[in-house]
Amino acid sequence: QVQLVESGGGLVQPGGSLRLSCAASRSIFSLYAMGWYRQAPGKQRELVATLGSGSRTNYADSVKGRFTISRDNALNTVYLQMNSLKPEDTAVYSCNAIYLGQYYWGQGTQVTVSS
Repeated sequence: QVQLVESGGGLVQPGGSLRLSCAASRSIFSLYAMGWYRQAPGKQRELVATLGSGSRTNYADSVKGRFTISRDNALNTVYLQMNSLKPEDTAVYSCNAIYLGQYYWGQGTQVTVSS
């Protein structure tokens, strides 16, 4: 079992920045991969960024160059640094972890980009 707790969402103006955090209940070394997904109202959930073994990263085209996924092994935490935010980035952002072939999700955190 893996519990994931996200934090860091909120309201930000276009062009602003936010950093999301996802704290895992077990060592992230034991996890196959972690990632961030988002779901906007009326839309399907989509991948934002993933961090796999060997620190391999993968980003959605829409966020490349603006978002960065990283981790702090000592804190068992994965971050999503979001810069140059746009209104279309507005969504509920959820953390995901893959452990022993099972997918685990956090509760999600709302990010709203609006002036």
